[in-house]
Amino acid sequence: MNKLLSHQIVDYLERKGIEHVFGLCGHTVIAMLDALEKSEKLRYISVRHEQVASHAADGYARITKRASVVLCHLGPGLTNAATGVANASLDAIPMVVIAGDVPSYYYGRHPHQEVNMHCDGSQYDIYKPFVKRAWRVDNPELMPQILDKAFRLAETGRPGPVLISVPMDMFSREIDEKLFERTYVDSQEVFKPGIPQETAARIAKQLIDAENPVIHVGGQVVFNEATEELKELVEFLDIPVTRSLMGQGALPDTHPLMVGMTGFWGTDFVNGTTKNADLILGVGTRFAEADSSSWYKDVTFNAENTKFMQIDLEPSEIGRNFPVILGAVADPKNALKVILEEAKKIVPEGIDRKELKAEIAKYKAEFKKSNVEISNDERFPMTPQRILKDVREVFPVDGIIATDVGWNKNGIGQQFDIELPSTIIHPGGLATMGFGPAAILGIKLAAFDKKVITLVGDGGFGTNPSVIATAVEQNIPVVWVVMNNGAFGTIAGLEASHYEHSFGTIFKDHKGESYSPDWAKVAAGYGIKSKRITSAAEFKSALKEALEADEPYLLDVPMENIPVPTDGIWNINDIYTPKENVSEGRLTSGEAKKSLHVTT
Repeated sequence: MNKLLSHQIVDYLERKGIEHVFGLCGHTVIAMLDALEKSEKLRYISVRHEQVASHAADGYARITKRASVVLCHLGPGLTNAATGVANASLDAIPMVVIAGDVPSYYYGRHPHQEVNMHCDGSQYDIYKPFVKRAWRVDNPELMPQILDKAFRLAETGRPGPVLISVPMDMFSREIDEKLFERTYVDSQEVFKPGIPQETAARIAKQLIDAENPVIHVGGQVVFNEATEELKELVEFLDIPVTRSLMGQGALPDTHPLMVGMTGFWGTDFVNGTTKNADLILGVGTRFAEADSSSWYKDVTFNAENTKFMQIDLEPSEIGRNFPVILGAVADPKNALKVILEEAKKIVPEGIDRKELKAEIAKYKAEFKKSNVEISNDERFPMTPQRILKDVREVFPVDGIIATDVGWNKNGIGQQFDIELPSTIIHPGGLATMGFGPAAILGIKLAAFDKKVITLVGDGGFGTNPSVIATAVEQNIPVVWVVMNNGAFGTIAGLEASHYEHSFGTIFKDHKGESYSPDWAKVAAGYGIKSKRITSAAEFKSALKEALEADEPYLLDVPMENIPVPTDGIWNINDIYTPKENVSEGRLTSGEAKKSLHVTT
Protein backbone atom coordinates (compact mmCIF):
# COMPACT_ATOMS: atom_id res chain seq x y z
CA MET A 1 0.00 0.00 0.00
CA ASN A 2 1.34 3.40 -0.96
CA LYS A 3 1.39 6.28 1.49
CA LEU A 4 2.73 9.84 1.47
CA LEU A 5 6.37 10.01 2.57
CA SER A 6 5.64 12.85 5.01
CA HIS A 7 3.13 10.68 6.86
CA GLN A 8 5.49 7.73 6.88
CA ILE A 9 8.23 9.90 8.38
CA VAL A 10 5.87 10.87 11.19
CA ASP A 11 4.97 7.19 11.68
CA TYR A 12 8.67 6.42 11.95
CA LEU A 13 9.26 9.14 14.56
CA GLU A 14 6.33 7.85 16.58
CA ARG A 15 7.73 4.31 16.56
CA LYS A 16 11.08 5.63 17.76
CA GLY A 17 9.39 7.15 20.77
CA ILE A 18 9.99 10.74 19.68
CA GLU A 19 7.53 12.96 21.53
CA HIS A 20 8.46 16.48 20.42
CA VAL A 21 9.55 18.08 17.16
CA PHE A 22 10.97 21.63 17.32
CA GLY A 23 10.61 23.87 14.32
CA LEU A 24 9.31 26.78 12.31
CA CYS A 25 7.04 26.67 9.29
CA GLY A 26 7.95 27.34 5.66
CA HIS A 27 6.47 26.42 2.32
CA THR A 28 8.93 23.53 1.87
CA VAL A 29 7.74 21.70 5.01
CA ILE A 30 3.98 22.21 4.94
CA ALA A 31 3.50 18.57 3.93
CA MET A 32 5.28 17.59 7.13
CA LEU A 33 3.17 20.02 9.14
CA ASP A 34 0.06 18.37 7.70
CA ALA A 35 1.32 14.97 8.82
CA LEU A 36 2.25 16.28 12.26
CA GLU A 37 -1.17 17.85 12.67
CA LYS A 38 -2.71 14.40 12.31
CA SER A 39 -0.35 12.73 14.78
CA GLU A 40 -1.69 11.82 18.22
CA LYS A 41 1.74 11.10 19.66
CA LEU A 42 4.00 13.87 18.38
CA ARG A 43 3.85 17.40 19.74
CA TYR A 44 5.09 20.09 17.39
CA ILE A 45 6.82 22.95 19.23
CA SER A 46 6.48 25.97 16.96
CA VAL A 47 8.95 28.81 17.53
CA ARG A 48 9.45 32.34 16.14
CA HIS A 49 13.09 31.86 15.11
CA GLU A 50 14.87 28.70 14.02
CA GLN A 51 17.80 29.27 16.39
CA VAL A 52 15.28 28.94 19.22
CA ALA A 53 14.22 25.58 17.78
CA SER A 54 17.76 24.19 17.60
CA HIS A 55 18.70 25.44 21.08
CA ALA A 56 15.48 24.05 22.56
CA ALA A 57 16.13 20.71 20.84
CA ASP A 58 19.68 20.80 22.22
CA GLY A 59 18.42 21.28 25.77
CA TYR A 60 15.85 18.52 25.27
CA ALA A 61 18.48 16.03 24.14
CA ARG A 62 20.77 16.83 27.08
CA ILE A 63 18.05 15.65 29.45
CA THR A 64 16.64 12.69 27.49
CA LYS A 65 20.12 11.52 26.34
CA ARG A 66 18.58 10.76 22.95
CA ALA A 67 18.55 12.52 19.61
CA SER A 68 16.08 15.39 19.39
CA VAL A 69 14.38 16.43 16.15
CA VAL A 70 14.36 19.83 14.42
CA LEU A 71 12.15 20.60 11.41
CA CYS A 72 13.03 23.71 9.43
CA HIS A 73 12.53 25.46 6.11
CA LEU A 74 15.20 25.82 3.44
CA GLY A 75 17.63 28.75 3.01
CA PRO A 76 17.11 31.28 5.82
CA GLY A 77 15.39 28.66 7.96
CA LEU A 78 18.38 26.38 7.70
CA THR A 79 20.90 29.15 8.26
CA ASN A 80 18.95 30.56 11.22
CA ALA A 81 19.05 27.13 12.85
CA ALA A 82 22.75 26.67 12.09
CA THR A 83 24.09 28.38 15.21
CA GLY A 84 22.09 26.14 17.53
CA VAL A 85 23.03 23.05 15.56
CA ALA A 86 26.71 24.00 15.65
CA ASN A 87 26.42 24.61 19.40
CA ALA A 88 25.05 21.09 19.81
CA SER A 89 27.84 19.72 17.64
CA LEU A 90 30.65 21.24 19.67
CA ASP A 91 29.05 19.95 22.88
CA ALA A 92 28.44 16.46 21.42
CA ILE A 93 24.65 16.56 21.63
CA PRO A 94 22.65 14.21 19.34
CA MET A 95 20.16 15.86 17.00
CA VAL A 96 18.44 15.05 13.71
CA VAL A 97 17.65 18.09 11.57
CA ILE A 98 15.06 17.56 8.82
CA ALA A 99 15.13 20.50 6.44
CA GLY A 100 12.93 21.25 3.46
CA ASP A 101 14.62 22.12 0.18
CA VAL A 102 13.63 23.39 -3.26
CA PRO A 103 11.76 20.95 -5.53
CA SER A 104 14.27 18.50 -7.00
CA TYR A 105 13.12 19.29 -10.54
CA TYR A 106 14.01 22.99 -10.07
CA TYR A 107 17.65 22.57 -9.01
CA GLY A 108 19.80 25.34 -10.40
CA ARG A 109 16.99 27.50 -11.77
CA HIS A 110 16.91 29.88 -8.81
CA PRO A 111 13.63 28.75 -7.33
CA HIS A 112 12.55 30.78 -4.32
CA GLN A 113 15.24 30.86 -1.58
CA GLU A 114 17.51 28.29 -3.22
CA VAL A 115 21.17 28.16 -2.17
CA ASN A 116 23.30 27.14 -5.16
CA MET A 117 26.37 29.36 -5.34
CA HIS A 118 28.87 26.59 -6.13
CA CYS A 119 26.75 23.75 -7.42
CA ASP A 120 23.10 22.93 -7.93
CA GLY A 121 21.10 21.29 -5.17
CA SER A 122 23.82 22.13 -2.65
CA GLN A 123 21.87 23.44 0.33
CA TYR A 124 23.06 20.57 2.51
CA ASP A 125 26.69 21.65 2.01
CA ILE A 126 26.06 24.53 4.43
CA TYR A 127 26.00 22.12 7.37
CA LYS A 128 28.88 19.85 6.41
CA PRO A 129 31.51 21.62 8.57
CA PHE A 130 29.64 20.93 11.81
CA VAL A 131 27.34 17.91 11.42
CA LYS A 132 28.43 14.28 11.53
CA ARG A 133 26.74 13.60 8.19
CA ALA A 134 24.54 15.50 5.73
CA TRP A 135 22.17 13.67 3.41
CA ARG A 136 20.22 15.00 0.43
CA VAL A 137 17.23 12.83 -0.38
CA ASP A 138 17.27 12.27 -4.15
CA ASN A 139 15.02 9.23 -4.04
CA PRO A 140 12.08 8.92 -1.62
CA GLU A 141 12.51 5.14 -1.48
CA LEU A 142 15.83 5.70 0.34
CA MET A 143 14.28 7.63 3.23
CA PRO A 144 13.77 4.58 5.52
CA GLN A 145 17.48 3.72 5.34
CA ILE A 146 18.52 7.35 5.74
CA LEU A 147 16.38 7.79 8.84
CA ASP A 148 17.83 4.70 10.49
CA LYS A 149 21.36 5.78 9.64
CA ALA A 150 20.72 9.34 10.82
CA PHE A 151 19.47 8.45 14.30
CA ARG A 152 22.10 5.77 14.82
CA LEU A 153 24.93 8.07 13.77
CA ALA A 154 23.64 10.98 15.86
CA GLU A 155 23.52 8.88 19.01
CA THR A 156 26.65 6.72 18.74
CA GLY A 157 30.37 7.35 19.02
CA ARG A 158 30.86 10.98 19.94
CA PRO A 159 27.20 12.09 19.60
CA GLY A 160 26.26 15.04 17.43
CA PRO A 161 23.78 16.49 14.94
CA VAL A 162 23.07 15.16 11.45
CA LEU A 163 21.14 16.76 8.60
CA ILE A 164 18.57 15.31 6.21
CA SER A 165 17.84 17.80 3.42
CA VAL A 166 14.56 16.88 1.71
CA PRO A 167 13.37 18.50 -1.53
CA MET A 168 9.79 19.52 -0.87
CA ASP A 169 8.41 17.33 -3.67
CA MET A 170 9.80 14.25 -1.90
CA PHE A 171 7.57 14.86 1.11
CA SER A 172 4.56 14.58 -1.19
CA ARG A 173 5.67 11.45 -3.04
CA GLU A 174 3.84 8.23 -2.29
CA ILE A 175 5.95 5.15 -1.66
CA ASP A 176 5.12 1.60 -0.66
CA GLU A 177 4.82 1.18 3.11
CA LYS A 178 6.77 -2.08 2.75
CA LEU A 179 9.91 -0.01 2.24
CA PHE A 180 9.66 1.04 5.89
CA GLU A 181 9.45 -2.58 7.08
CA ARG A 182 13.20 -2.57 7.64
CA THR A 183 12.76 0.12 10.29
CA TYR A 184 10.59 -2.22 12.35
CA VAL A 185 13.37 -4.78 12.70
CA ASP A 186 16.53 -2.66 12.49
CA SER A 187 17.50 -2.22 16.14
CA GLN A 188 18.67 1.25 17.09
CA GLU A 189 20.32 -0.11 20.22
CA VAL A 190 24.09 0.06 19.82
CA PHE A 191 26.28 -1.06 22.67
CA LYS A 192 28.99 1.41 23.53
CA PRO A 193 32.61 0.26 23.63
CA GLY A 194 34.33 -0.69 26.84
CA ILE A 195 37.98 -1.45 27.42
CA PRO A 196 39.68 -4.83 27.82
CA GLN A 197 40.56 -5.91 31.34
CA GLU A 198 44.25 -5.83 30.41
CA THR A 199 43.98 -2.16 29.41
CA ALA A 200 41.94 -1.36 32.51
CA ALA A 201 44.57 -3.05 34.66
CA ARG A 202 47.33 -0.91 33.10
CA ILE A 203 45.33 2.27 33.76
CA ALA A 204 44.56 1.22 37.33
CA LYS A 205 48.20 0.40 38.06
CA GLN A 206 49.34 3.78 36.70
CA LEU A 207 46.82 5.56 38.95
CA ILE A 208 47.85 3.52 41.99
CA ASP A 209 51.59 3.93 41.45
CA ALA A 210 51.43 7.68 40.81
CA GLU A 211 52.41 10.00 43.64
CA ASN A 212 50.05 12.85 42.66
CA PRO A 213 47.40 11.45 40.30
CA VAL A 214 44.44 13.51 39.09
CA ILE A 215 41.35 12.51 37.12
CA HIS A 216 40.20 15.33 34.86
CA VAL A 217 36.63 14.90 33.59
CA GLY A 218 34.50 16.46 30.86
CA GLY A 219 30.97 16.47 29.54
CA GLN A 220 31.00 12.88 28.30
CA VAL A 221 30.99 11.67 31.90
CA VAL A 222 27.73 13.49 32.56
CA PHE A 223 26.00 12.79 29.24
CA ASN A 224 26.90 9.09 29.31
CA GLU A 225 25.74 8.80 32.91
CA ALA A 226 29.11 7.66 34.21
CA THR A 227 28.93 9.75 37.37
CA GLU A 228 28.36 6.89 39.82
CA GLU A 229 31.23 4.90 38.31
CA LEU A 230 33.47 7.96 38.63
CA LYS A 231 32.47 8.46 42.26
CA GLU A 232 33.15 4.83 43.19
CA LEU A 233 36.59 4.82 41.53
CA VAL A 234 37.86 8.09 42.99
CA GLU A 235 36.57 7.28 46.47
CA PHE A 236 38.27 3.87 46.39
CA LEU A 237 41.62 5.32 45.31
CA ASP A 238 41.18 8.77 46.90
CA ILE A 239 42.11 10.54 43.68
CA PRO A 240 41.29 14.26 43.34
CA VAL A 241 39.02 15.26 40.47
CA THR A 242 39.18 18.39 38.37
CA ARG A 243 36.71 19.21 35.64
CA SER A 244 36.02 21.25 32.56
CA LEU A 245 33.02 23.58 32.46
CA MET A 246 31.02 20.82 30.73
CA GLY A 247 32.08 18.35 33.40
CA GLN A 248 30.24 20.21 36.14
CA GLY A 249 27.94 17.75 37.89
CA ALA A 250 30.10 14.70 37.12
CA LEU A 251 30.90 14.68 40.82
CA PRO A 252 29.12 16.95 43.32
CA ASP A 253 30.97 20.25 43.69
CA THR A 254 30.79 19.67 47.44
CA HIS A 255 32.41 16.24 47.25
CA PRO A 256 35.67 16.11 49.25
CA LEU A 257 37.61 14.97 46.17
CA MET A 258 36.15 17.49 43.70
CA VAL A 259 38.72 20.26 43.40
CA GLY A 260 36.96 22.43 40.82
CA MET A 261 37.07 23.84 37.31
CA THR A 262 40.41 24.35 35.59
CA GLY A 263 41.48 26.83 32.95
CA PHE A 264 40.41 30.39 32.18
CA TRP A 265 38.17 30.69 35.20
CA GLY A 266 40.08 28.35 37.44
CA THR A 267 41.83 29.43 40.63
CA ASP A 268 45.51 28.97 41.37
CA PHE A 269 44.71 26.06 43.67
CA VAL A 270 42.66 24.18 41.06
CA ASN A 271 45.08 24.86 38.23
CA GLY A 272 47.97 24.05 40.55
CA THR A 273 46.44 20.66 41.30
CA THR A 274 46.65 19.64 37.65
CA LYS A 275 49.90 21.50 36.92
CA ASN A 276 51.69 19.62 39.71
CA ALA A 277 50.18 16.21 38.99
CA ASP A 278 52.59 13.50 37.91
CA LEU A 279 49.76 11.61 36.18
CA ILE A 280 46.45 12.81 34.76
CA LEU A 281 43.70 10.57 33.44
CA GLY A 282 41.42 12.58 31.16
CA VAL A 283 37.95 11.09 30.88
CA GLY A 284 35.55 12.36 28.22
CA THR A 285 37.29 15.70 27.82
CA ARG A 286 39.18 17.28 24.94
CA PHE A 287 41.63 19.36 27.01
CA ALA A 288 40.30 22.34 25.06
CA GLU A 289 41.65 25.88 25.31
CA ALA A 290 39.20 27.14 27.93
CA ASP A 291 40.02 24.27 30.29
CA SER A 292 43.76 24.41 29.60
CA SER A 293 44.57 28.13 29.92
CA SER A 294 45.47 28.33 26.24
CA TRP A 295 47.84 25.37 26.81
CA TYR A 296 50.54 27.43 28.53
CA LYS A 297 52.70 24.79 30.18
CA ASP A 298 53.09 26.39 33.61
CA VAL A 299 49.48 27.37 34.25
CA THR A 300 47.01 24.45 34.16
CA PHE A 301 48.72 21.46 32.57
CA ASN A 302 52.40 20.76 32.07
CA ALA A 303 53.18 17.89 29.69
CA GLU A 304 56.90 18.14 30.51
CA ASN A 305 56.32 16.97 34.08
CA THR A 306 52.99 15.14 33.77
CA LYS A 307 52.11 11.86 32.10
CA PHE A 308 48.69 11.76 30.44
CA MET A 309 46.22 8.95 29.85
CA GLN A 310 42.99 9.60 28.01
CA ILE A 311 39.62 7.90 27.57
CA ASP A 312 37.27 9.27 24.93
CA LEU A 313 34.54 8.08 22.60
CA GLU A 314 36.18 9.87 19.68
CA PRO A 315 39.49 8.38 18.47
CA SER A 316 40.73 11.69 17.04
CA GLU A 317 40.63 13.30 20.49
CA ILE A 318 43.17 10.90 21.97
CA GLY A 319 46.45 12.78 22.28
CA ARG A 320 45.19 15.80 20.37
CA ASN A 321 46.52 18.41 22.81
CA PHE A 322 48.81 16.44 25.11
CA PRO A 323 50.87 13.30 24.36
CA VAL A 324 49.49 10.22 26.09
CA ILE A 325 51.18 7.17 27.49
CA LEU A 326 47.91 5.29 27.06
CA GLY A 327 44.75 6.08 25.15
CA ALA A 328 41.48 4.20 25.08
CA VAL A 329 38.48 4.71 22.80
CA ALA A 330 35.61 3.84 25.10
CA ASP A 331 32.43 4.89 26.81
CA PRO A 332 33.35 6.48 30.17
CA LYS A 333 30.75 4.48 32.06
CA ASN A 334 32.00 1.12 30.80
CA ALA A 335 35.66 2.07 31.15
CA LEU A 336 35.51 3.42 34.71
CA LYS A 337 33.62 0.36 35.89
CA VAL A 338 36.30 -2.02 34.67
CA ILE A 339 39.15 0.17 35.93
CA LEU A 340 37.64 0.02 39.43
CA GLU A 341 37.37 -3.78 39.21
CA GLU A 342 41.06 -4.01 38.32
CA ALA A 343 42.07 -1.50 40.98
CA LYS A 344 40.41 -3.64 43.64
CA LYS A 345 42.56 -6.57 42.56
CA ILE A 346 45.76 -4.55 42.95
CA VAL A 347 44.92 -2.75 46.22
CA PRO A 348 41.93 -4.54 47.79
CA GLU A 349 42.00 -2.15 50.75
CA GLY A 350 41.96 0.97 48.56
CA ILE A 351 43.96 4.15 49.21
CA ASP A 352 43.40 6.83 51.84
CA ARG A 353 44.77 10.35 51.25
CA LYS A 354 43.52 12.18 54.33
CA GLU A 355 45.99 15.04 53.97
CA LEU A 356 44.94 15.67 50.38
CA LYS A 357 41.26 15.82 51.30
CA ALA A 358 42.09 18.17 54.14
CA GLU A 359 43.92 20.48 51.70
CA ILE A 360 40.95 20.49 49.32
CA ALA A 361 38.54 21.18 52.17
CA LYS A 362 40.72 24.04 53.43
CA TYR A 363 40.92 25.59 49.97
CA LYS A 364 37.14 25.40 49.47
CA ALA A 365 36.46 26.93 52.86
CA GLU A 366 38.88 29.79 52.19
CA PHE A 367 37.46 30.40 48.72
CA LYS A 368 33.91 30.55 50.05
CA LYS A 369 35.00 32.81 52.88
CA SER A 370 36.58 35.20 50.37
CA ASN A 371 33.18 35.53 48.68
CA VAL A 372 31.02 35.93 51.77
CA GLU A 373 31.14 39.72 51.99
CA ILE A 374 30.36 40.41 48.32
CA SER A 375 27.78 37.60 48.21
CA ASN A 376 25.84 39.26 51.04
CA ASP A 377 26.34 42.83 49.87
CA GLU A 378 23.13 44.87 49.83
CA ARG A 379 24.26 47.31 47.17
CA PHE A 380 22.12 47.81 44.11
CA PRO A 381 22.42 47.07 41.24
CA MET A 382 23.18 43.69 42.73
CA THR A 383 26.55 42.00 42.67
CA PRO A 384 26.56 38.84 40.54
CA GLN A 385 27.83 36.93 43.57
CA ARG A 386 24.73 38.00 45.51
CA ILE A 387 22.50 36.83 42.68
CA LEU A 388 24.17 33.41 42.60
CA LYS A 389 23.98 33.05 46.39
CA ASP A 390 20.28 33.87 46.48
CA VAL A 391 19.52 31.51 43.60
CA ARG A 392 21.31 28.65 45.34
CA GLU A 393 19.41 29.28 48.56
CA VAL A 394 16.00 29.26 46.85
CA PHE A 395 16.38 26.94 43.88
CA PRO A 396 15.85 23.20 44.56
CA VAL A 397 18.95 21.04 44.31
CA ASP A 398 17.28 18.82 41.70
CA GLY A 399 16.08 21.76 39.62
CA ILE A 400 17.78 22.40 36.28
CA ILE A 401 19.64 25.59 35.38
CA ALA A 402 20.71 26.54 31.87
CA THR A 403 23.40 29.17 31.58
CA ASP A 404 24.29 31.40 28.67
CA VAL A 405 27.45 33.49 28.27
CA GLY A 406 29.20 35.66 30.84
CA TRP A 407 28.93 35.72 34.62
CA ASN A 408 26.03 33.29 34.53
CA LYS A 409 28.27 30.63 32.93
CA ASN A 410 31.80 31.43 34.09
CA GLY A 411 30.80 32.38 37.62
CA ILE A 412 28.57 29.35 38.05
CA GLY A 413 31.28 27.05 36.74
CA GLN A 414 33.69 28.52 39.26
CA GLN A 415 31.67 29.08 42.44
CA PHE A 416 28.12 27.72 42.25
CA ASP A 417 27.78 24.29 43.82
CA ILE A 418 26.02 21.68 41.72
CA GLU A 419 25.08 18.48 43.54
CA LEU A 420 23.40 16.33 40.87
CA PRO A 421 24.40 15.46 37.29
CA SER A 422 22.49 17.06 34.43
CA THR A 423 21.13 19.83 36.66
CA ILE A 424 23.43 22.41 35.09
CA ILE A 425 23.43 22.90 31.33
CA HIS A 426 26.20 25.04 29.81
CA PRO A 427 26.88 26.06 26.20
CA GLY A 428 30.50 24.98 26.19
CA GLY A 429 32.28 24.65 22.87
CA LEU A 430 30.53 27.38 20.90
CA ALA A 431 29.55 29.43 23.98
CA THR A 432 26.51 30.85 22.22
CA MET A 433 24.63 33.92 23.41
CA GLY A 434 20.92 33.15 23.43
CA PHE A 435 21.38 29.48 24.28
CA GLY A 436 19.99 29.49 27.80
CA PRO A 437 16.66 31.29 27.20
CA ALA A 438 15.76 28.84 24.42
CA ALA A 439 17.34 25.68 25.84
CA ILE A 440 15.12 25.79 28.92
CA LEU A 441 12.06 25.30 26.71
CA GLY A 442 13.34 21.89 25.62
CA ILE A 443 14.72 21.09 29.07
CA LYS A 444 11.34 21.69 30.71
CA LEU A 445 9.53 19.58 28.12
CA ALA A 446 11.95 16.74 28.83
CA ALA A 447 11.73 17.14 32.62
CA PHE A 448 8.32 18.64 33.25
CA ASP A 449 8.36 17.67 36.93
CA LYS A 450 11.48 19.76 37.61
CA LYS A 451 11.90 23.47 38.21
CA VAL A 452 13.76 24.95 35.25
CA ILE A 453 15.38 28.38 34.96
CA THR A 454 18.00 30.17 32.96
CA LEU A 455 20.47 32.70 34.28
CA VAL A 456 21.27 34.94 31.32
CA GLY A 457 22.78 38.33 30.68
CA ASP A 458 20.71 41.08 29.13
CA GLY A 459 22.90 40.85 26.03
CA GLY A 460 22.21 37.14 25.69
CA PHE A 461 18.49 37.47 26.38
CA GLY A 462 18.21 40.32 23.91
CA THR A 463 19.32 38.13 21.02
CA ASN A 464 15.95 36.38 20.86
CA PRO A 465 13.24 37.40 23.34
CA SER A 466 10.67 35.60 21.17
CA VAL A 467 11.35 32.56 23.36
CA ILE A 468 8.62 34.02 25.55
CA ALA A 469 6.03 33.62 22.80
CA THR A 470 6.83 29.92 22.48
CA ALA A 471 6.55 29.43 26.24
CA VAL A 472 3.12 31.10 26.20
CA GLU A 473 1.82 29.22 23.17
CA GLN A 474 3.05 25.84 24.39
CA ASN A 475 2.36 26.48 28.10
CA ILE A 476 5.95 25.84 29.21
CA PRO A 477 6.41 27.14 32.78
CA VAL A 478 10.03 28.29 32.88
CA VAL A 479 11.75 31.24 34.55
CA TRP A 480 14.16 33.65 32.90
CA VAL A 481 16.47 35.48 35.32
CA VAL A 482 18.01 38.33 33.31
CA MET A 483 21.23 39.46 34.96
CA ASN A 484 21.09 42.97 33.54
CA ASN A 485 24.33 44.96 33.49
CA GLY A 486 23.54 46.99 30.38
CA ALA A 487 26.46 45.55 28.45
CA PHE A 488 28.17 42.65 26.82
CA GLY A 489 29.92 42.50 30.16
CA THR A 490 32.61 39.88 29.60
CA ILE A 491 33.87 41.48 26.40
CA ALA A 492 33.62 44.94 27.96
CA GLY A 493 35.97 43.77 30.68
CA LEU A 494 38.39 42.15 28.27
CA GLU A 495 38.51 45.22 26.08
CA ALA A 496 38.97 47.54 29.03
CA SER A 497 41.81 45.44 30.43
CA HIS A 498 43.69 45.32 27.13
CA TYR A 499 42.82 48.64 25.47
CA GLU A 500 41.55 50.81 28.36
CA HIS A 501 38.18 51.47 26.75
CA SER A 502 34.95 49.55 26.18
CA PHE A 503 33.94 50.67 22.69
CA GLY A 504 31.08 48.64 21.20
CA THR A 505 30.34 46.70 24.36
CA ILE A 506 28.29 49.03 26.58
CA PHE A 507 24.65 49.64 25.68
CA LYS A 508 24.02 53.33 25.06
CA ASP A 509 21.46 55.37 23.18
CA HIS A 510 22.26 57.86 20.39
CA LYS A 511 23.01 60.53 23.02
CA GLY A 512 25.57 58.35 24.73
CA GLU A 513 23.38 57.67 27.74
CA SER A 514 23.17 54.23 29.34
CA TYR A 515 20.41 52.26 27.66
CA SER A 516 18.74 48.95 28.34
CA PRO A 517 15.22 47.74 27.52
CA ASP A 518 12.92 47.17 30.47
CA TRP A 519 12.74 43.42 30.03
CA ALA A 520 9.97 43.10 32.59
CA LYS A 521 7.77 45.34 30.44
CA VAL A 522 8.78 43.46 27.31
CA ALA A 523 7.78 40.22 28.99
CA ALA A 524 4.48 41.75 30.09
CA GLY A 525 3.89 42.67 26.47
CA TYR A 526 4.19 39.01 25.60
CA GLY A 527 1.54 38.29 28.22
CA ILE A 528 3.54 36.65 31.00
CA LYS A 529 4.18 37.53 34.62
CA SER A 530 7.32 39.55 35.21
CA LYS A 531 9.02 41.78 37.72
CA ARG A 532 11.88 44.28 37.64
CA ILE A 533 13.89 43.97 40.82
CA THR A 534 14.43 47.28 42.65
CA SER A 535 16.60 46.20 45.59
CA ALA A 536 18.94 43.35 46.54
CA ALA A 537 16.65 42.36 49.39
CA GLU A 538 13.74 41.88 46.99
CA PHE A 539 15.30 39.34 44.65
CA LYS A 540 15.14 36.13 46.67
CA SER A 541 11.42 36.40 47.45
CA ALA A 542 10.69 37.37 43.84
CA LEU A 543 12.51 34.28 42.57
CA LYS A 544 10.61 32.09 44.99
CA GLU A 545 7.34 33.60 43.75
CA ALA A 546 8.37 32.99 40.13
CA LEU A 547 9.25 29.36 40.81
CA GLU A 548 5.95 28.74 42.57
CA ALA A 549 3.87 30.43 39.87
CA ASP A 550 4.06 27.37 37.61
CA GLU A 551 3.83 29.53 34.50
CA PRO A 552 6.29 31.49 32.34
CA TYR A 553 7.90 34.22 34.44
CA LEU A 554 10.69 36.74 33.87
CA LEU A 555 12.78 38.60 36.43
CA ASP A 556 14.79 41.61 35.27
CA VAL A 557 17.63 41.92 37.78
CA PRO A 558 19.89 45.01 37.54
CA MET A 559 23.44 43.83 38.12
CA GLU A 560 26.76 45.56 38.64
CA ASN A 561 29.21 45.00 35.79
CA ILE A 562 32.16 43.56 37.69
CA PRO A 563 34.55 40.85 36.51
CA VAL A 564 34.49 37.17 37.39
CA PRO A 565 37.47 36.84 39.74
CA THR A 566 40.03 34.45 38.30
CA ASP A 567 43.65 33.44 38.41
CA GLY A 568 43.28 31.78 35.01
CA ILE A 569 44.94 32.78 31.79
CA TRP A 570 43.58 33.33 28.30
CA ASN A 571 45.75 34.05 25.29
CA ILE A 572 43.43 36.62 23.76
CA ASN A 573 45.46 39.73 23.11
CA ASP A 574 48.72 38.02 22.20
CA ILE A 575 47.05 36.54 19.15
CA TYR A 576 47.23 40.02 17.64
CA THR A 577 50.09 41.73 19.46
CA PRO A 578 52.57 39.10 20.69
CA LYS A 579 54.53 40.09 23.74
CA GLU A 580 58.31 39.82 23.73
CA ASN A 581 58.21 37.08 26.31
CA VAL A 582 55.61 34.95 24.53
CA SER A 583 56.84 32.74 21.71
CA GLU A 584 54.52 30.49 19.70
CA GLY A 585 52.00 30.26 22.50
CA ARG A 586 54.52 29.60 25.25
CA LEU A 587 55.05 31.67 28.38
CA THR A 588 58.70 32.43 29.02
CA SER A 589 58.50 34.39 32.25
CA GLY A 590 56.35 35.03 35.27
CA GLU A 591 55.70 38.56 34.05
CA ALA A 592 54.05 37.14 30.93
CA LYS A 593 51.75 35.06 33.08
CA LYS A 594 50.83 38.11 35.12
CA SER A 595 50.10 40.15 32.00
CA LEU A 596 47.78 37.51 30.64
CA HIS A 597 45.55 37.12 33.66
CA VAL A 598 41.93 37.32 32.57
CA THR A 599 40.21 40.08 34.51
CA THR A 600 36.69 39.83 33.17
